[in-house]
Amino acid sequence: MLTLRYKADTSIPVEIEGLTPTATRNLSLAEIQRFELFHGNRKLPLAEFFDVSGDPSDARLELEGNLAGVHWIGAQMSEGEIHVRGDAGRHVGSEMTGGAIHVHGNASDWVGGEMYGGLIHVHGSAGHLIGSAYRGSTTGMTGGAILIDGSAGNEVGLTLRRGLVAIGGACGDFVGANMIAGTVLVFGACGNRPAASMRRGTVALLGQNPPSVLVTFKKSCVYQPTFLRLIFRRLESLGFAVPAEYYAASYGVYHGDHVAIGRGEILIRETGAAPQVN
Repeated sequence: MLTLRYKADTSIPVEIEGLTPTATRNLSLAEIQRFELFHGNRKLPLAEFFDVSGDPSDARLELEGNLAGVHWIGAQMSEGEIHVRGDAGRHVGSEMTGGAIHVHGNASDWVGGEMYGGLIHVHGSAGHLIGSAYRGSTTGMTGGAILIDGSAGNEVGLTLRRGLVAIGGACGDFVGANMIAGTVLVFGACGNRPAASMRRGTVALLGQNPPSVLVTFKKSCVYQPTFLRLIFRRLESLGFAVPAEYYAASYGVYHGDHVAIGRGEILIRETGAAPQVN
């Protein structure tokens, strides 16, 4: 296991794009210390910011310290594991294709931006645009799973194409906006306009007080979907807690968004508080 202990004291962003288990597994510690990072617009050796120890050959990377100002952790990684023992900055796991990232703290915006595969598990809260497309792009996340134990911000799953996103707490506005396909689950409160302009896919709103549903969604039925129970089991196998009552609950189904193709669905857990339609 390779351990990098963050030691810098700077307000300037530090970008470690390219520092992945694949990139380091055949390097010596001296070579890893010379690995170039961006500090603002300057390239500097990794040893300026991290103490380096351990053995990288097992493709497991441990990052320790307050890394809230360190961005692009695990970007484009394809194998192995990264564990962040503290908070992380923006773009965790951006465009990753495989492997697993665990953030044992909070993360900032763009977790899993345009992710292709693998697993990201944030054991705290995260920012905006989780699993989303970057501005100007037509496709967001296309595979893999993103699990956020705490809350998240706006535009979770923007233009999601495939994959699974689960938010254990609350999230902000426009969850699942412009979704093409895939699945987003929100276990806490949700902001305004969920699934606006979605074409296909599933947005499941599981909290106590469901938000208003746009008038371009039409309720079709109430049932107990088998596929949702299978997703819950998968989440639990990945270490994401699902309360037992969710398995036996009934869910209202709203099809839409009929301003788009209209083949998506919003699932709302029946709790006695019916969602408004506006």
